[in-house]
This record gives sequence, C-alpha cells and structure tokens, in this order.
Amino acid sequence: MEHSPAKPTSEETGDKAAHSCCAVHEHGAAAAPMDKPYTDPVCGMRAAADPARSAEYDGKIYYFCGKRCVERFVSDPLKYLQPAQVQEPTLAESKAIYTCPMHPEVEQIGPGSCPKCGMALEPCDATAQADDSELRDMTRRFWIGLACSIPLLVLGMGDMMPGLNLHAKLGMMWFDGLQAALATPVVLWCGWPFLVRAVASFKSRQLNMFSLIGLGTSAAYLFSLVSWLMPDTLPPAFKMAGMAPVYFEAAAVIVTLVLMGQVLELRARSRTNSAIQSLMQLVPDLAWRVAVDGSEQEIALDKVQIGDRLRVKPGGKVPVDGEVVDGNSQVDESMLSGEPMPVEKKQGDKLSAGTINQVGSLLLRADKVGRDTLLAHIVQMVGDAGRSRAPIQKLADKVSSWFVPAVIGSALLSFAGWALFGPAPAMANGLVAAVSVLIVACPCALGLATPVSIMLGVGRGAMAGVLIKNAEALETLEKIDVLAIDKTGTLTEGKASIQAVQVADGGNEESVLRYVASLETLSEHPLGRAILRYTSGRGIVPAAVSDFRAHNGLGVSGLIDGLPVLLGSLRQMQDAHVDVSSFDVFAADCARYAHTLVYVATAGRAAGALSLADPVKPGAADAVRQLRASGVRVVMLTGDNAATAEAVARTVGIEEYHAGLLPQDKLALLKQLQIDGHRVAMAGDGINDAPALAQADVGIAMGSGTDIAMQSAGVVLPKGDLAAIVRARTLSRLTMRNIRQNLFFAFVYNFLGVPLAAGVFFPWLGWLLSPMIASAAMSFSSVSVITNALRLRHADLDTLKK
Repeated sequence: MEHSPAKPTSEETGDKAAHSCCAVHEHGAAAAPMDKPYTDPVCGMRAAADPARSAEYDGKIYYFCGKRCVERFVSDPLKYLQPAQVQEPTLAESKAIYTCPMHPEVEQIGPGSCPKCGMALEPCDATAQADDSELRDMTRRFWIGLACSIPLLVLGMGDMMPGLNLHAKLGMMWFDGLQAALATPVVLWCGWPFLVRAVASFKSRQLNMFSLIGLGTSAAYLFSLVSWLMPDTLPPAFKMAGMAPVYFEAAAVIVTLVLMGQVLELRARSRTNSAIQSLMQLVPDLAWRVAVDGSEQEIALDKVQIGDRLRVKPGGKVPVDGEVVDGNSQVDESMLSGEPMPVEKKQGDKLSAGTINQVGSLLLRADKVGRDTLLAHIVQMVGDAGRSRAPIQKLADKVSSWFVPAVIGSALLSFAGWALFGPAPAMANGLVAAVSVLIVACPCALGLATPVSIMLGVGRGAMAGVLIKNAEALETLEKIDVLAIDKTGTLTEGKASIQAVQVADGGNEESVLRYVASLETLSEHPLGRAILRYTSGRGIVPAAVSDFRAHNGLGVSGLIDGLPVLLGSLRQMQDAHVDVSSFDVFAADCARYAHTLVYVATAGRAAGALSLADPVKPGAADAVRQLRASGVRVVMLTGDNAATAEAVARTVGIEEYHAGLLPQDKLALLKQLQIDGHRVAMAGDGINDAPALAQADVGIAMGSGTDIAMQSAGVVLPKGDLAAIVRARTLSRLTMRNIRQNLFFAFVYNFLGVPLAAGVFFPWLGWLLSPMIASAAMSFSSVSVITNALRLRHADLDTLKK
C-alpha cells in the first residue's frame, strides 16, 4: 500500500514550483508507476530506485528525485519524516507581524499587501522565512497573460504580414471579438490583483501605482468593449472612417508587462535580504553535545541549553555564544569584525555563534542560545535598521503625496487637449494619450529609491563588522566633520599588559618572571592580573611564597625559595635602598610613552624591570590617518592624565586631545563643538561615554564595551576596532550616493515620461508614446532602482576617500 506523501511546508512548495521535476517516494510504496515506485519524502514527487539518489536513516532506505533533495534530507531527516511536527505553525509564527518596505508604519498580522502602496508586505522578524506566495502567484499570472498577449500582438500586426490579414477575412465584428476573447482573461484574471488594489486605493484615498494601472487598463478595456458591442453609441470624434477603434491589445499587453515588472521586482526585493540570510546561515543546524562521561551526541541546535558543553571541531561553525573550557585554536571572526585574520582562542576566551573554528578542537560552555546570541541580536538589528526611515526619505514622501493626483490630472488634461486640438479621431487619440500618461508614471520607483538602498547598505555593513541601528545614523555619518574618540577601550585595548621586560646583566628573564608571578598570585593589585596573564602565556609556573607582605601603594614582598624578593615602584626600591640606576635608560623610554614601570629586586639587588601599559589597538593609527585624510577632525577625549593622553595621541597620530575629563566634561565639549556648527560623531565604550554618545549627531559604540554605551549609540562596532569606523563612514557615503542616484532616476524618468506620453512633443517632433511602451518603461523603472541599489552588496568599504 502506497504511503501518502507528507504535506509540504511553504518552503517545499516553493521548491516544487521551482523544479517540478522533483519527485520523491518513501521506501515500500507499491501503487506508484513501475518506473518510479517510490515517494521522495522531501518534495512528495515520484522517484526511481536509484542508489545514487538514496539515503538511509534508521535502517530504512529512501529514494529521491534529485541530489538537492538528498542533501536536504540528510541535513535534517526528522523534518521530512515527522511532518506533523513541522507543519503546524508555532504561536509566534501564526501571529507574525508583517510590514511594508515603503511604509514601515503599516503593520498587520500575517502576509498581505500594503493599503497605501499595494506592495507585498514583509515579516518584521528578520529571522522569519519570507513568504514567496505573491511571487509565485504573479509568475503564474504572467505566463498565462503572455500566452494570450502574444496572439493578440500577432493579430494586431496581421495587416503587415502577407496572407495573415484576419481583419479582412473574419470581418470587423468577429475580428474584434477574437481580440476580446484573448484580452478578457488577461485583464480580468491576470490583472485582477491590480484592479483590487486600485479599488482599495480609491476607497482609502491612498492613491498609488495600482491606482494608475487600474484606471489605465480599465479605461482601455471598457472603451474597447463599447466600441466592439455598441459602436453606434460613440461620438464621431472617437471614430475614423466611421469605425471605432479597439484597444484590447494594448490593455492585455499592459497588464502582461506590469506583471513581468512585478515578477522582476519581487525577485529583486528578495535579494535585498541576502545579507540577513547570509548571517542566518552562519549558524549550524546541529551541535555536538558532550556528556559528563565524555560521550558526544549530535543534537539539533534548538535543543542546546545554557550550561551545555559543546564540541566545536576543526572547520566547524560555533553554534552558540559561550566560553572555551578546553582546547586551543584559531577562530575566523570576520563575521563580527570584517577582518580576515583568524583570532587565537584558548581556555577562558569568549566565542560567538557563527564564527568558524579553524584548526584545533574546542570545548565550549553554552552561555547564550537562540535569540540571546550576539548573532541573533545583529540579525534583528539589521532588520530593524533596514526598515527605519532616513531624513532624505521625507523628500520622496512629500513628492509622492501629490504625485498620483498630479498624474491623474495630467491624464485628464492630455485627453482634453487631444480631444479639442488633436487630429482625427481626436477623442480616441486623447484616450490613448491619457492611458499612456497613467501607465508611464511610477510612484513605486520614487518610493523604493530610499528604503531599498538603506536595507542593502545596512546589510552590507553587518557583513563588514558595522551595525547600523537606524537609517538616520547612516545618513548623518557621511556629514560629520569632527570625530571625538574616547581613549581607554576605544583607541586602546582597555586593559594593561606587559610591554617589555629587562633583566640585570647576567640575570635570567624566566627566573625574574617566576619571582614576579609568585608574588602576584597573592596580590590584589589590578596590574597583578596583567602580569599573571603574561606569565601564564609564557608557561611560567609560580613558586610557593612565604612571609608575603603588601606595602600599600608601593609594592609587595616575600620569601621565594628562601630568597627575599621585592616587587614595586621606584619609591619602593629607594625606601629599600636598592640601586636601580642600571635601568635608567629603560625607565626614560617608559616615561616617554607614559608606561608604568615595576622593578624586581632579589636579596637587595636589582634583578629586573617590567614596563606595563594599556596598548593601542592594532590598526588605530592607520584608521586615524584615513579619517584625517578624508577631512575629518579627530579629537581624543580621556579621563586619564595628560602624560598618558599625550603619549597615546602621539602614537596614533592625533594632534588634538583633552585629558582629565569627567563624563559631564565630555558632554560639554561635544555641545560646544555643535554650537560652533560642527557635525560631531562620538566613539566610546564605557558608561562614562553614554551621555556624549547620546549627545553626538552619531554615536559609535564599541561592541566590546558596556550595554548602556551600545544603547546610546546609533552605530555599533561588534569587535571595537577603529578600522570599522572607516568602513562605517565609507558605507554611509556609498549608500547616500546610491539613494541620490535612485531619486535622480525616478525624478528624471517621470519628468520626461509623463510629458512624452501626454503628447507634448508631438506638434514639433512628432513624438508619441504607445501605452504598451509606457507599460514596459513603468515596469522597468522600479526594477532599475532596485538593481542600482543591489550594487551595494559588493561595495568596497576598506578605503575612505575625501
């Protein structure tokens, strides 16, 4: 007995439409045709017993129509073998909110069309699977419309083809009736969605592109019906040589071309979310969970719980956010930083979902899963920012508010002008001109010019380690002329580390570091942690310490292997009468770069010295150089002392800096810069930077900083590198240039298209625009805007030009 195929999900239904040849049969089917006796569990189609297209699961063999179905089945067999568990939508999915890409204020539960512009709505949840039902519906209507429109075109051109003059053979009544029979299904069925949206737009008084299409095609079709069925009721001005013309051909071809435009637009729009889809695909579907006894089990990602220990194998993707508890490897974090170089990871280091393990095996403790991971937050932030509105959108909104009424008015004036002053048949020519005006105008191109570029720009930034939280920040970033940068954690790493070690003549560096590590294991001084990180990385094993003492503000001392050891500042050495003059040159170099110097003495003699500092981030100097070369005034702000501030500023190439600032001082400085007429961006990472980040025209938060800093900023750099600021400003410039190009195309297109369609140039140049040509031009106007915006997906963000 044949097993009935599982009801396909929406994704699988789309795959059927895309490759109808796909056929699958479950093992054991008997009622199917002999050549294809099995059912593919993925798409439900027929499949032959081909070993090359088979897979085994739980002791049973399944056959498939193609290799793609095999791959999908192998990745998640239960998804297709237990359809009941995946067919029913979850509560969240059943209540999913959809919005319009052109009018983000429009929201409704479930998919549909926008009441303002008629466009297909998209899910607000950036991780939700997009509904492609409208694309499939429009595609089906287009092919049926094309099948009817081609014979109509042949009939219309029949007079130019020898022996095909059906007009003369059939007679006027039957010839026009044949055109009506072909055009009616195209206009009334293929074009039905346009007519419904047009009626809805007039009811709600939200006129849009479909208002114009509905008016134009209805006018042409209804006039043709009257001309065919009741020609005597038409005024003489509509006739030539006593006959009334029909425009069935124009009405049908217009609908077909508009459908083609919708199909191309919907396909192009689906590509605008490619950045989000690419981010979502970074997370693996499965994870290897390690049990207490050390055994490993592969489980679905949604089964991972906080606290689980997961194995990340070489070449594997990190499934969740967590901490390395065992292992050492190099991890590709380019999805966060935009930098191609892998980062070394060892015990205690943090890992983020979506990053890629390179060589070694890592044991990870899951700290954040599902929607709580950094990658999930990034995906949602990209989706939210893509729907936000840039200030430049106000121009398009203002024009769109009067655009459609103006087009309808132009169509009426065109009809009147031709009817009163045009050649015979005057009113028929006026109708053609009016229809052309209605069809050629496309407010959709104007409305899409900004949001589609914003969506793609934000997505491109996310792939390059730049998270844009709203469109206003993206637009403003290109206008800044002053960049204020916090020092600690922004220009520098934000934590001290050993920069250099020097030992006395005849001394041993490893022995000196062993003494230092031994004393610091018992110390609570902040610099002690930096010293221990360094010695631990060198493999230094601390020794036992007796008679340990902490000298407040000076250093520490103790007995190690029976030898008295002293670790501390210059004053500590002077108080203990230890001569450290042999390190004077080393001390002078440290003072020049504002490093902290720590001396080590054994048995009353100087043994070594350590230089500690908060190091400048790699690439900071190059980023500052590029920003200054592009015309940005870079100012460093810090609460640190003047000597340290001067040393860091000199290292990265900043000429203007302000030291010893409190949070209110940073805020006041930014306000003064704005009063002086500057557009200011602020980059910082700490709680003390939050007021300045909020005050700045654009706040830029380091992702390695505090939550309050990231909440106060409009731009977040997940890895906190300064090179990402360069990429962010380049992204802003490229995106805004793309938007201006789109607006220019839309304005110029309509500025030239409407007069041409109205026949303004006819008296002098003889130029006219056929309604069918107008329809093709209108359809491609939106597609051209989206296609131009799609160039942002591959924009080079690494170079900032003035």
